[in-house]
Amino acid sequence: MDTKQLTAEYGIAPLPADTAEAMAYVPFQPYAPELCKPVLGYENGTIFRALHKPFYGSACGGERDE
Repeated sequence: MDTKQLTAEYGIAPLPADTAEAMAYVPFQPYAPELCKPVLGYENGTIFRALHKPFYGSACGGERDE
């Protein structure tokens, strides 16, 4: 669900209108999120697919680890 859909469905924006630098904000999450299987959730550290953000280290544009 994108920002426009969240705002239309729930009537609020996922983040505050006036955000400050260096402040952590947790965006609004939909009530019925897409879930993964428990075993995969255990491996990923979360059962919520939207929260699974794997870290690839240097594969993201840094120097290679060869």
